Amino acid sequence: MARINLLPWREAERKKRQREFGFMLMAAVVVTVIAIISLHMHIQSLIAVQDSRNTFLGREIAIVEQQIKEISDLGRTKAGLLARMNIIQELQSSRPQIVHLFDELVATLPEGVYLTKVSQSGTRVKITGRAQSNARVSAFMRKIEASQWLGKPNLNLIENKEETGTGLSHFVLVAQQISQNREEEK
Repeated sequence: MARINLLPWREAERKKRQREFGFMLMAAVVVTVIAIISLHMHIQSLIAVQDSRNTFLGREIAIVEQQIKEISDLGRTKAGLLARMNIIQELQSSRPQIVHLFDELVATLPEGVYLTKVSQSGTRVKITGRAQSNARVSAFMRKIEASQWLGKPNLNLIENKEETGTGLSHFVLVAQQISQNREEEK
């Protein structure tokens, strides 16, 4: 039988396998590194895209917040203007009422009653004066109750003062001014 020495062939085969293994290992490392680098670059591009979206959204949110602030400022301005308009309309509608008030005071004032002071707070009218008798004050109150511009008379004070011998009674009464617009609404 012939003797064949397979050791050099085995050695060459082992070196060949080691080279192939090294080459495959190197190829695997290179492919892995390339995959990791490409994955890293892809993730970085996604992060950059999301950052640009976040920046865009931040700018848009700032714009919307500014618009909301302007809208609330406009709302406050509108409310102020509406309040002023309502006050002006109330003043316009109540302008003739003072004339009617004094006309009614003259029309309801009986003989022997003298007014010294008339003051108004809202619809409340405070009347201060002097009368020759308590009966004349009562007549004045009845006329106020029957009046179309005044109502609900309430006598707060009546006292007889002997000032300079005149014998006049001093009185204070409160009445409500009636708005014809409110009467028509009822």
